[in-house]
Amino acid sequence: MAKHRIYTMSVAQVYPHYVNKAERKGRTKDEVDHIIRWLTGYTQEQLEALLEAEKDFETFFAEAPELNPQRRKITGVICGIRVEEIEEPTMQEIRYLDKLIDELARGKAMEKIMRS
Repeated sequence: MAKHRIYTMSVAQVYPHYVNKAERKGRTKDEVDHIIRWLTGYTQEQLEALLEAEKDFETFFAEAPELNPQRRKITGVICGIRVEEIEEPTMQEIRYLDKLIDELARGKAMEKIMRS
């Protein structure tokens, strides 16, 4: 079975959409970066380097320094699918990120987004 095309898509291609979605709702690029760092364990410098290198989503998550164990508390529907029920690990990580960006854009407090 062929990989979903999102796996080979550069994170740098999608990142501006995450930022735009957040900024349209009065949130900031810094908050988007904070969410990505929280989820993946990347430092800001590592994140910027990965975006510049145009790493694909599969590599981005495979090389993540430390996926946050709290991410398992992320539940709900994204693109019509419950994130907690996604069986393919990489797709689940991508959808976790999508869900966190949605929560940010909906005005949810950062403490709640970070599941703290």
